[in-house]
Amino acid sequence: MSTDHRPWVPRVTVATVVFDKGRYLLVEEIAETGQPVLNQPAGHLEPGESLADAARRETLEETGWHVEIEALLGASLLTNSLTGITYYRTSFVARPLRHDPERPLDREIIGPRWLSYAEIIADAARLRSESVLATIEQHRSGARFPLGDFFYPRIPQ
Repeated sequence: MSTDHRPWVPRVTVATVVFDKGRYLLVEEIAETGQPVLNQPAGHLEPGESLADAARRETLEETGWHVEIEALLGASLLTNSLTGITYYRTSFVARPLRHDPERPLDREIIGPRWLSYAEIIADAARLRSESVLATIEQHRSGARFPLGDFFYPRIPQ
């Protein structure tokens, strides 16, 4: 039993799987270790934001791509082995709409990378976490949940 009496609160994050013409949109970014890694466009939920809005925003901020969220892919819990922080991650499937190559990207981002599944497997040692490949495998399996089954209207305050 833990003697820590603080409430355990996982951090809420989103990730977006964008697949087009046989390639996945990934982000090359600098991890906490200082090393470049590959990740899905992903980030934290901000106050007042829906999960889908956060996924759209994070994809744009990290890649310069405007996307349309098409389906819920799944959710997972992951504890970072370096920090001990637990993340609750909701993943979405999105379709690319248009690219804004002049848009400044988040400061830790090196740039967007379109990679085939074979290229991702070949570079698997550079994936930010096991959830990156797990999410791609979910996508490849055909897993999809309609957004209407997941999102409910906000309750009036």
